[in-house]
Amino acid sequence: MTKTVVVLGGAYAGVGVAHRLLKYTKPQIPDLKVILVSKNSHFFWNLASVRAIVPGQLKEEQYSLPIETGFAKYPADAFEFIVGGAEAVDVNAKTVKVSTKEGGERLLTYDHLVCATGTRAVDAAVPWKSNGTYEETAAVLSQIQAKVRTAKHIVVAGAGATGVEAAAELAFEYGKEKEVVLLSGDAEILGGDSLASNVAGELAKLGVRVRKAARVDGARELPGGQVEVLLRGGEKIATDLYLPTMGMAANSEYLPAELLTDRKFVDIDEFYRAKGAKDVWAAGDIVWKPRGSFVLADKQAGGVAKNIDLALKGKPPVVVKTIPMDVLMVATGRSRGSGRLGPVKVFSLMVYMIKGKTLGIQQLPAYVDGSAF
Repeated sequence: MTKTVVVLGGAYAGVGVAHRLLKYTKPQIPDLKVILVSKNSHFFWNLASVRAIVPGQLKEEQYSLPIETGFAKYPADAFEFIVGGAEAVDVNAKTVKVSTKEGGERLLTYDHLVCATGTRAVDAAVPWKSNGTYEETAAVLSQIQAKVRTAKHIVVAGAGATGVEAAAELAFEYGKEKEVVLLSGDAEILGGDSLASNVAGELAKLGVRVRKAARVDGARELPGGQVEVLLRGGEKIATDLYLPTMGMAANSEYLPAELLTDRKFVDIDEFYRAKGAKDVWAAGDIVWKPRGSFVLADKQAGGVAKNIDLALKGKPPVVVKTIPMDVLMVATGRSRGSGRLGPVKVFSLMVYMIKGKTLGIQQLPAYVDGSAF
């Protein structure tokens, strides 16, 4: 009798779970079928989005590749790819309602369900996450590249890692040609992390103008094409290009409220099972444990795939282990960076080699075809 695992989400965690099950579990459980559902037909390497906004730096195929071709090596009856989005989950009936790209509707029945739909940028006009279809994501990037090309003044709002890296990439490329302003809503960038002073120094070298305690209350387009950014306190800044990076929301609307935390992330136990539901698992940014992270998503995906493998064999799950310390690496342009392993800071050259040099894009083909796992 066929055992069906439905995986929702076509990024780091979802693709990682699907490949692991097909590579390692399918040979031992021949009647296993994996159904992968993704709004985006392509795997979008969003870690590189901060560099992709700079015209001419990256080709599309370096940060976006078709998902389905990477699974072509598996038997046709073992895998199905659906371009679409989950609309509702019935944990009692063990079904998922999916709306397809073509406008149709599918009702999928699962033995195990994996929620790996991640998070989205609250403002859909920025490309930090794959908020929609491949076509929508590509269009947003193209529009921003065109605006970056002509802008003389750019405001990046939000001084977390994404905001810092975006501002650094722009300043590294254009130097004094364009004024780049980074607005931090907090008293320090990076939320006051121990790396804040180091990163601030790197930004200063690049010519980024950092404004602290400058929280954005809103923005509106002006008649001439500029954008007016309104700060709390009443100050207004007119800019050629406004790039907000603050505000992430969990893509969890399809799940019953009782499975979610107060912040709408999936509430999981130590095995990465959703609390209050049978045979429902979650991994990646949708659990935000302890934060959203590429490295954490990969470890979580491996743990979830292992536990589903055990469950299908009638064995108890094991605790999912990720990384023993909090790691933060921040690229500051294409030659330097700042980072720490737990409380221990690492050399700028190391951050450059680990992250800043390529932002990981060389790993994309292996993620898509499964050879990374």
